[in-house]
Amino acid sequence: FHKMHGLGNDFVVLDGREQPIAMTPALAKALADRHLGIGCDQLILLEKSDSADVKMRIWNHDGGEVQSCGNASRCVVSLTGAKSLETAGGIVEGGTFGAEVEVGLPPPQFAWDEVPLTYPMDTAHLPLGWGPLEHPMALSVGNPHLVFFVADETRIDLVSIGPSIEHDPAFPERINVNIASVRDDGINLRTWERGSGQTMACGTGACATGV
Repeated sequence: FHKMHGLGNDFVVLDGREQPIAMTPALAKALADRHLGIGCDQLILLEKSDSADVKMRIWNHDGGEVQSCGNASRCVVSLTGAKSLETAGGIVEGGTFGAEVEVGLPPPQFAWDEVPLTYPMDTAHLPLGWGPLEHPMALSVGNPHLVFFVADETRIDLVSIGPSIEHDPAFPERINVNIASVRDDGINLRTWERGSGQTMACGTGACATGV
């Protein structure tokens, strides 16, 4: 296996292109365990693809398989030299530019059933709230995200409030939660990832927040 990270968002990468690997939720969870396994936010399995240079499958820390991961995509591009990745969230294009690795995610989707939500709502201003957080934007960038803009992201107890938002019945596939503050020099962002908890970085969360 390879152990890689993007801005501290870390992955175990297994290459099943030549010798297929039978991955299960239980095995993914065991490998991701930071005390009894290898330890990672997400487990990545590479497979052969008929539509891209390589197929990338993703399991979160809790063993659930998900559609997309921006930082993992950058790691796979760096590791394999692939220019295109097949994911459950769509085709991801990537490339290396010196020491930098960039990927382009599928176009964002804003319809309630594309995010998805359980029932129709205004995704630009959801009529929902959890404690100090309310009226987020919901969108998909290959996986589902909520984005809250607040005055100071450090004042939000994300570890306490993140699970209740992630598992809210309004989100049938659960949801990634982004808490952002716009500063003069850019955007400060904290992310609670579904199935992984608070991570040091989230590529798709950064893209969703930028959008």
